[in-house]
Amino acid sequence: MPIELDHTIVPSRHKLASARLLADLLGVPWAPTAPGPFAPVFVNEGLTLDFMDTDEDFPIYHFCFRVSQQCFDEILGRIRGAGIAYRSSVRGPVDMQVNLDYGGKMIYWNEPDGHQWEMLTVSYARQAI
Repeated sequence: MPIELDHTIVPSRHKLASARLLADLLGVPWAPTAPGPFAPVFVNEGLTLDFMDTDEDFPIYHFCFRVSQQCFDEILGRIRGAGIAYRSSVRGPVDMQVNLDYGGKMIYWNEPDGHQWEMLTVSYARQAI
């Protein structure tokens, strides 16, 4: 069996608001009343992001979602509809542009806790096999 990432914990100041926002943008389900300390976002059959409230300092995490062209356009429409600022480069200015490098589309945005989300249609991290 290959190793797959099942879930990861995303520290948050407002887990319900952060989980709801990401689930709404991605168009995926979430569970505001899940048992335990988490507000899970069910990204796909194999990955859950568990948002957890904390008062402790935490690092800013970076999460990248690879999606189809159609899904990219749908999510970008929801990002625009929500008035969320986005950018075309990881540390660049908020330019509200789509990066077309690497043969696909790519954007970055930050959520209220500062975590950085990336969405792309073609992975630049892996060479085609």
